[in-house]
Amino acid sequence: MREILGERRSNDNNNGLGDERAAADLGRALRRAALDCAERGWPVLPGVGAAPDGSCRCPRPECPVPGAHPDDPQLLTATTDRRMVRWWWQRRPSAPILLATGGRAPCAVSVPAVAGPGALAALAAHGLATGPVVAGPTRWSLLVRPYGLPELGELLSVQDRVPSSLRFHGEGGYVPLPPSPTGRGLVAWARKPAEPAAGQGGLPDVSGLLAALIEAGLSAPDQGSRLAY
Repeated sequence: MREILGERRSNDNNNGLGDERAAADLGRALRRAALDCAERGWPVLPGVGAAPDGSCRCPRPECPVPGAHPDDPQLLTATTDRRMVRWWWQRRPSAPILLATGGRAPCAVSVPAVAGPGALAALAAHGLATGPVVAGPTRWSLLVRPYGLPELGELLSVQDRVPSSLRFHGEGGYVPLPPSPTGRGLVAWARKPAEPAAGQGGLPDVSGLLAALIEAGLSAPDQGSRLAY
């Protein structure tokens, strides 16, 4: 019995060490990724983060985006300053990375995760190249060149139908970036970005992708007005 109890304690200790190492590894990966964004000229800030049970650390009891939204600091403080980015993730090593979209930063178009692989296949079938693609737990986001609301409005006005499952992340918006942990799971790259030196290089224009993404969005279930990643 003593041997069994001793073995159990040993396993518990090893599991604890394993969890600590995994958390430390994730913290280092998040810090490197956040600094990589700053080097690209992509303004980022830490998200509020999720509790161990997957619930959001914010006070909303049914937060639609647990862990993956701004809190403190607010979205307007997103920065490319490497010193500030390093300080944030030293202070909060497990915080999700949020890209503040719009302005000079990339924008994004997102589809439900169930439609993500089909959307990429449709784009490839039309000979359209994508840039970086973020695979989130419930949504896939395609990063594109910055666009303004007037430009986006003109593009959408000539479409017969735009599904509500298709969402646009422009100025004032944000997208969680890999390897962010969220209350719904980890965020990963479906397609990685080019080297940081490329800056905005490798980002497509939203106009070239819109028709195929609308088609993919029409095939996905309507998620109503409730937000998601």
